[in-house]
Amino acid sequence: MTAAPLLALCISAAAVWLLVRAAARLPHAQPSARSLHEAPVPRVGGLAIWAGVVPALAIARPAPGLDTPAAVALYAGTAAIALVSLLDDWRGVPTMVRLAVHAGAAAAFAIALDRGVPASVPLILATALSLVWVANLYNFMDGSDGIAGVMTLCGFAAYGAAATINGLSGTVYFCVAAATLPFLVVNVPPARMFLGDVGAVPLGFLAAAFGLAGIRGGAWPAWLPWLVFLPFVADATVTLATRLARGERVWEAHKSHYYQRLHQMGAGHRGTAAVYGALALGTALTAVLCVAWTPGAGWVAVATWIAVHAMLFATIDYHWRRRTRDKRKSG
Repeated sequence: MTAAPLLALCISAAAVWLLVRAAARLPHAQPSARSLHEAPVPRVGGLAIWAGVVPALAIARPAPGLDTPAAVALYAGTAAIALVSLLDDWRGVPTMVRLAVHAGAAAAFAIALDRGVPASVPLILATALSLVWVANLYNFMDGSDGIAGVMTLCGFAAYGAAATINGLSGTVYFCVAAATLPFLVVNVPPARMFLGDVGAVPLGFLAAAFGLAGIRGGAWPAWLPWLVFLPFVADATVTLATRLARGERVWEAHKSHYYQRLHQMGAGHRGTAAVYGALALGTALTAVLCVAWTPGAGWVAVATWIAVHAMLFATIDYHWRRRTRDKRKSG
């Protein structure tokens, strides 16, 4: 392990220890009809990840595809998102204020990344929307022990491996993965700490922004970010589309994500973490192997893993309908 990821690992581990010691004074996620937990759990564990990542960035080689203006826009935007998310964890922030910060950070990065491209307004808008969506879907998926931590570890490690295979620096991505390891120790079932908005939202923003910059910088093909983070993108996107089709109020909290229903059907936190951990590891490994040996098969790999997710989701839908029907009959 090079110096920067090692520094991120060590500082993050110290931060996790301090947060665990101070757990009683931290904001807690309270159990509710919309949550999967039965006891309050501290929810600002993402602070430990940022404690490790920020100083490591000072000695890490720049991420591929990020020149100075784009890097400044990315890291300033991530900091703004982390700050408003921390305030939301601690005392609550109106939804429109949070979304305005997300949109501002996304637009600033999209403009910096795409500057000089002729007639790029539609591209900038599409980039900004994708950044806002991935930032928020990452947060939506942080609702069961371990799955967001494992996705972060596998996803950013895959970015690092892919960049390294292509002869570019993967240090920044490895820093995020390394800083996630100590947090994962207290996030696996039974979780003693959650990422919270301060962890999940900016991590989702970074995952999307690094993915786009890496494509521009030749670190990986266009299919790689989709494949690496497919477990989160697929669950959140299909769930949103389904709720929209049913005319539901999509801005309200709910328990209809596939991972939430899997948990409720008896898998619990451990079973859900095992299933989604296997998906995250599978898509990440497939992406790295394709980059190393058969880059031309990338979109085939994406299609194959989409089919795997579709079969899983169809199975959950089937058993969920049976469960709901049986409850109605017994009621």
